[in-house]
Amino acid sequence: MNTDLSGVNWFKSSYSSSQSECVEVAWLVEGGVGVRDSKHPTGPALIFTPGEWDAFTAGVIDGGFRRPT
Repeated sequence: MNTDLSGVNWFKSSYSSSQSECVEVAWLVEGGVGVRDSKHPTGPALIFTPGEWDAFTAGVIDGGFRRPT
């Protein structure tokens, strides 16, 4: 998939405050979600479909990505 990300509005979590090591997210016109590293804004970005994004965020909320202790 080759998506033009030049005009999208990237944002990061309000929990990030002024830290520079963050993940940024963008809602894309086509309905997808872009994710990139804030330290490398011109670098590659991951593009998720709405269903993939919903599954990912549901997994985060349910604790599905916690490290085993």
